[in-house]
Amino acid sequence: MKLIASFFNVGFIRPAPGTWGSLAALPFAYALHLVGGFWLLLVATVAVFLLGWQATKQVTQGSEDHDPSWIVIDEVVGMWIALFPVSYGAGMMGIEVYRLWPGWIAGFVLFRLFDITKPWIIGKADRLGTPMGVMLDDVFAGLFAAIGSVILASLYHGFLM
Repeated sequence: MKLIASFFNVGFIRPAPGTWGSLAALPFAYALHLVGGFWLLLVATVAVFLLGWQATKQVTQGSEDHDPSWIVIDEVVGMWIALFPVSYGAGMMGIEVYRLWPGWIAGFVLFRLFDITKPWIIGKADRLGTPMGVMLDDVFAGLFAAIGSVILASLYHGFLM
């Protein structure tokens, strides 16, 4: 389970293991989109969330640290959620997902911003001090990043184009 929680040991890369975990999630999201589009990315996100929750429960059981920095499976889930608008948008427009590269960058930057600063409900989830809290703070950060990406895209296409 340590291999899953660390996303194949990516969580042991220093410095900033959460950023490395988020970066490592990108090619997997790309591959999932290529193979099965948005719907495969969605199903994989739910599956990895559940697997990550179980792995986090197991590796933190009996530990004082409920969220060791090397656990980055939560960043993978959050990053994939941040990319939902990109994957869905590419599928709806019938274009290659790489053509929405600004969305990839916005999703990554916004996700890291929300994950690091932990505003509002993100911080509340983090403070639960449970394996579910470990996973949920990144789910919420991913949702905020996805919403932020949609807003940025709307501003760009609505006002600047």
